[in-house]
Amino acid sequence: MIKFALFARLEAKPGKEQAVAEFLATGLSMANQETTTPIWFALRLSTLTFGIFDAFETDANRQAHLSGPIAQALMARADELFSVPPAIETIEVLGLKNTV
Repeated sequence: MIKFALFARLEAKPGKEQAVAEFLATGLSMANQETTTPIWFALRLSTLTFGIFDAFETDANRQAHLSGPIAQALMARADELFSVPPAIETIEVLGLKNTV
């Protein structure tokens, strides 16, 4: 059962919106390789605001994801792409409906 999640809020530097969108597209291919990350979304919340939502069955899987390739790539490009450091929140999933 999915009980653990993360939400990362990403504020793009002006002029870097397309680069952030492209970075998130490459993140999907990395997420598809993570067998312990069953749910992963790249989001655009506004012109400059993006996000990543992902969810896990265990806290150990969530912690592994935080030190995995997506997080490493995100932090490696943070100064280049974002106006402020990514804000990453841990979330408890209280309910989930998935009909896909």
